Amino acid sequence: MKASIDRDGCISCGLCVATCPEVFRMGDDDIAEVYVDVVPSEVEDTAIEAQDNCPVAVITVEE
Repeated sequence: MKASIDRDGCISCGLCVATCPEVFRMGDDDIAEVYVDVVPSEVEDTAIEAQDNCPVAVITVEE
């Protein structure tokens, strides 16, 4: 499973980082980023939760 963020649409709310810090972090430019190549299996549910709760729907988590 992989995650991605459309960083152009990110509003830097930090919800994804708070929900799943194992996959998401705030970049040096204060915009959220994915910092793992593959979502660890033990946090797939929380990565999907971050996707579902993103207020601007810029996160994609898929196989």
